[in-house]
Amino acid sequence: MIDPQNRRTFIGRGAMAAAAGLAAPLLQSCAHLGRTSPAVSTGPFQPTWDSLRQYRAPEWFRDAKFGIWAHWGPQCQPEHGDWYARQMYLEGSEDYRDHLARYGHPSKAGFKDIIHEWKAEKWDPDALVSLYKRVGAQYFFALANHHDNLDLWDSRHQPWNSVNVGPRKNLIAGWARAARANGLRFGVSVHAAHAWSWYEPAQGADREGPLAGVPYDGKLTKGDGAGQWWAGLDPQDLYAQSHQPAPNFLVSNSIHARWAWGNGVTPPDEAYCRKFLDRTLDLVDRYEPDLLYFDDTALPFWPINDVGLRIAAHYYNGNVRRHHGALEAVIFGKILDAQQRQCMVWDIERGQANEILPFPWQTDTCIGDWHYDRRIYEQDRYKTAETVVRMLVDIVSKNGNLLLNIPVRGDGSIDDKELKVLEGIEAWMKVNRESIFGSRPWRVFGEGPATQGAALSAQGFNEGRGKPFTAADIRFTTRGDTLYAIALGWPADGSLRVTSLAAGSPDRGEIRSVRLLGNPGEVKWSRDAQGLVVQVPASPPCDYAYVLEIEGLKLA
Repeated sequence: MIDPQNRRTFIGRGAMAAAAGLAAPLLQSCAHLGRTSPAVSTGPFQPTWDSLRQYRAPEWFRDAKFGIWAHWGPQCQPEHGDWYARQMYLEGSEDYRDHLARYGHPSKAGFKDIIHEWKAEKWDPDALVSLYKRVGAQYFFALANHHDNLDLWDSRHQPWNSVNVGPRKNLIAGWARAARANGLRFGVSVHAAHAWSWYEPAQGADREGPLAGVPYDGKLTKGDGAGQWWAGLDPQDLYAQSHQPAPNFLVSNSIHARWAWGNGVTPPDEAYCRKFLDRTLDLVDRYEPDLLYFDDTALPFWPINDVGLRIAAHYYNGNVRRHHGALEAVIFGKILDAQQRQCMVWDIERGQANEILPFPWQTDTCIGDWHYDRRIYEQDRYKTAETVVRMLVDIVSKNGNLLLNIPVRGDGSIDDKELKVLEGIEAWMKVNRESIFGSRPWRVFGEGPATQGAALSAQGFNEGRGKPFTAADIRFTTRGDTLYAIALGWPADGSLRVTSLAAGSPDRGEIRSVRLLGNPGEVKWSRDAQGLVVQVPASPPCDYAYVLEIEGLKLA
């Protein structure tokens, strides 16, 4: 995931550099990849954007609407938030100071040693996934690797994996079994393409203090491991730092401008790209995920080579073969142009669209930080169930899905405040789930003061920047000829007004009945040139958002 504090510099410079031709020298670095890496599996998809445009998002995904994510890996062990494995090497940063106090200087105790400490001793995937299903998730995502470059399965191509080190457990296998046992579609997220540049601060050293000039551990090699716990492993398989770092590599923000493989990034060599390809094909062939998320601009290594295109074509072809000619798979990418949004599902990080989009899309967000941060727990800064429910309703009204990360502690458990958020979502779903799952957008997504959302920044990041929701904010979904009008607040005057349903509106038919979901009795309603007016009971039937089920209109 991208550090939200620095999001504004991210796409503009990197993508513009690639578009301006700065990617041309990089293409040569992996030019011979095809002679040494596995071939794309045969099938209808070829590793080109034109071929991938055949893609259509499967109906199961359009019906699913809500998934839960365990964005969980060794960076959760310090319980100090996201990007710890990079920022612990940035002298003077909060993570650097935390690391120095708890683990020692990064020349002696680097991120490899955090991995060694991570045991995941309380991890119970069956209990967690069962909980997520009860809350309403229709699919479940597990982190397969992050920018920290540790594979969380028994990887055949990455010796630094969770079976060989750390927990010594096959986390992806455990998550996959739990998801499928609970009848949920299973997804994996892959972030490791950028370890090459993301880990570059590990090549640095303090500029001042008693250890000034003493190199951090990012340049260690296999030969340095004699007598160490990691003897026999090559730290370069983890850190990938046997290259000249980019300019200003010790500046915290610098990675964002280079995310799209431009602006001075040192070209990744052929071995690095080939290894990423091999690792990812190993993951998708062995665990056959239904969903595949890349934390990349479009696809991994685009536009400097076709590794991401090869993975996409291979993954789609394998899925078609397993489903006897039907494509049931979903790939997510960020910052997609109009053509690329036909090739995969557009993922918007910590934000959402401001209109009904023609193709299904997804918001990915988190109730706290991406990796577990104990400070958020202690300061009561999790998103509330109210925020999540209203966000879900708004997203679904615009043809989108919500993927929600529930941060997992280093030991594999979730905390009591996270559980409270989940229980609030579950209670709302028990009353109103029919307005969400299997629904489709109406002719307008909504009405009210908050319909004009904030503009997207970079790959998303407009979350929470719009007007607050009120009872005047209505969002619409449909199932067949049933229209759902979902109020994002409870009216103080006892009346819900839906102006989009004024008499004479373009929908054929007449309203036959109006029901407030969760309310045991009938509600009084009337319709005139100003809209539909519904008299609601004194007490709401649930919390957060209130659903009117409207029958009689011909919506098709």
